[in-house]
Amino acid sequence: MKDFFKLKTISEVLARLGRFAALEPESVPLSQAHGRILAEDLVAAEDLPQFHRTVVDGFAVQAQDTFGASPGTPALLQVVGEIGMGEAAAQPLRLGETVRIATGGMLPPGADAVVMIEYTQELDSHSLEVFRTVAPLENVLQQGEDVRAGVPLFPAGVRLRPQDIGLLAALGVTQLKVYRRPRVAIISTGDEIVPFESPLRPGQMRDSNAYALAAQVESAGGEPCRRGIVPDQLNAWQEQLAAALPESDLILLSGGSSVGTRDWSIAAIQSFPESQILVHGVAVSPGKPTILAVIGNKPLLGLPGHPASAMIIMEVIGRPLLARLGGLKSVEASWGQTITARLSRNLASSLGREDFVRVRLRSAADLPWADPILGKSGLISTLVKADGWVQIPLHTEGLEKGEIVEVHLFRP
Repeated sequence: MKDFFKLKTISEVLARLGRFAALEPESVPLSQAHGRILAEDLVAAEDLPQFHRTVVDGFAVQAQDTFGASPGTPALLQVVGEIGMGEAAAQPLRLGETVRIATGGMLPPGADAVVMIEYTQELDSHSLEVFRTVAPLENVLQQGEDVRAGVPLFPAGVRLRPQDIGLLAALGVTQLKVYRRPRVAIISTGDEIVPFESPLRPGQMRDSNAYALAAQVESAGGEPCRRGIVPDQLNAWQEQLAAALPESDLILLSGGSSVGTRDWSIAAIQSFPESQILVHGVAVSPGKPTILAVIGNKPLLGLPGHPASAMIIMEVIGRPLLARLGGLKSVEASWGQTITARLSRNLASSLGREDFVRVRLRSAADLPWADPILGKSGLISTLVKADGWVQIPLHTEGLEKGEIVEVHLFRP
């Protein structure tokens, strides 16, 4: 048999991704930074908040003026003004004085606490009774309590989440240096594949993989470009690869990765100068006939043509590859969110390979159940029904019913 059966493990494939460098940085406005990967460390340039401010509606006081205050023996304070929203509080507060203040308002110099309005009563416009003792800094958000100037915010290589964007906006950050999004060419292959909008003739299949893979690329932070369908002719493969290489950071081939006599991928790749086949065959199910190659300095990932195989390999290898190109610090994190569940049936596996089993989650009193969705790799419906996948490790014969497993969730 051919070199195809010199199978690599998933860990060996992921180790080979280290040869690919992150793409060059670019500057983007904060409004376009959600989901982008930082290309530089960020340090806070100022305090947050920038001043002491109240977190309740009430009266700013010196806490010692309220010591011993109770409904029976209220403290009496002189109301000397009001601080409006967005106003700078410059007038110092002296002992025995108070000012009205609304949530978010700036505390005046000298004030160190705020009494909630519910625990006060105004006798007139200048006199206030306080019925509760407050401690220093009670109901106060101190300057720099959220973030101190000079502290590290985010290291390079992290993907920015909505809450991260909010923090940066609060700190007045307007531009960010992030890694460029990988441009991904998606090439479908095979004489039997036709555009999805075309009427089908006997023996033909619609090109569903190109659209599913494009959605996965977008979900992983890349920019997909569907380049159509290549017939089973070596010169057609070569022409399409030659056209895609200058415009792409990664090429995805859908189909043409097996050892059949009409699969032209290896011959087409090797026809280019400075090309190298890094992997041809992975010890996994589904997705055994996977190709990882490099042409010049551009990676190429050849995916099996069966929909379930293609999408699973895109999850477990394609996402980490896009993460590497996109500058993500932790490539392992590209597999995404996991949830702990209990397996609802026995799952057998063969020694020497890893199985990625689609599962559907079902609610239970403690841990949810993970129901395996079994089916051939050509069935896309098994993915539609699934919430995620469970990995059966390399050197095991399977998992047992009731075993606790980690379910890697499919992303929207």
